[in-house]
Amino acid sequence: QVQLVESGGGLVQAGGSLRLSCVPSVRYFSLDVMGWYRQAPGKQRELVGITTSAGTTSYADSVKGRFTISRDAAKNTVYLQMNSLKPEDTAVYYCNAITLSPRLEYWGQGTQVTVSS
Repeated sequence: QVQLVESGGGLVQAGGSLRLSCVPSVRYFSLDVMGWYRQAPGKQRELVGITTSAGTTSYADSVKGRFTISRDAAKNTVYLQMNSLKPEDTAVYYCNAITLSPRLEYWGQGTQVTVSS
């Protein structure tokens, strides 16, 4: 079974930057889709962005232009670079991975991101 480990969360001021890391227990090449989700207090979990094994990326409108997903093959790590952070970005961020054959889904434990005003 695939395990995902997130790290990099913390406290930053509005306008600052933060980079989250997700390290799967298998090569990300074997994962069809990897993504980042977030959940703020009292709100539903929402998609932040995804990347596919083909290299395509997609982002939620709320973070488009500010957040970027990237990959480092040598470190087997998927990153979420967050720039121009806003207080509304405060949430627990989760790494997610999906395989299509068989259809399976995995979640990391989450990492807290807090943006102060």
